[in-house]
Amino acid sequence: MTVERYEADRDARTVILDRLRTALDDRPKPPPVRRAYRRERPAGLDVAGRFAERVADYEATVLRVHDTRDLLPATSDLLREAGVTRMAVPPGKKLAWLARLGVELVADSPALDRDTLGEIDAVATGCALAIAETGTIVLDTGPDQGRRVLTLLPDYHLCVVRADQIVGTVPEAIARLDPRRPQTWISGPSATSDIELARVGGVHGPRTLHVLLIG
Repeated sequence: MTVERYEADRDARTVILDRLRTALDDRPKPPPVRRAYRRERPAGLDVAGRFAERVADYEATVLRVHDTRDLLPATSDLLREAGVTRMAVPPGKKLAWLARLGVELVADSPALDRDTLGEIDAVATGCALAIAETGTIVLDTGPDQGRRVLTLLPDYHLCVVRADQIVGTVPEAIARLDPRRPQTWISGPSATSDIELARVGGVHGPRTLHVLLIG
């Protein structure tokens, strides 16, 4: 584009915008947009209970374990009911206890290729945090979460959430997260609708989400 053409286009835009402003001068001004978002959870909110309710609303399964002695048998029942026999796990050590369930664990170290990931029944991860009001789980590729692709290809996702990782609101979550890390926000199993509004699962990730809530 020549300098002359650029100047002509800029002048034309200026004329059009000036005319729009003039035409709208007699219109009432819109009210200011509220920016005072609530940043703290409501007093007395049971964040773990609210989170479990919200996740269940998204057709995910929530298994809450209060006593760590119940952790292994409860998780074993969950995986058996889902028919999971082989599971991908991130390279971190926090999920090593899953090996005691009799399920074959396939560590993503070295990185598994996409064909291999697509053939594995399930994936297990931890999370960066969870949000009570929206029932959202946030992953940020930490050691117990691994690469983003891990939770996109397998059809089943078991996510381990500790009660102390749950915050009340989205602003609370944003304040805690590192904006420099890649993030995946998960609200229920993957689902979308076609042009006829027929719901289809598993399009953008696992069609089955089980949340193991500890504490």
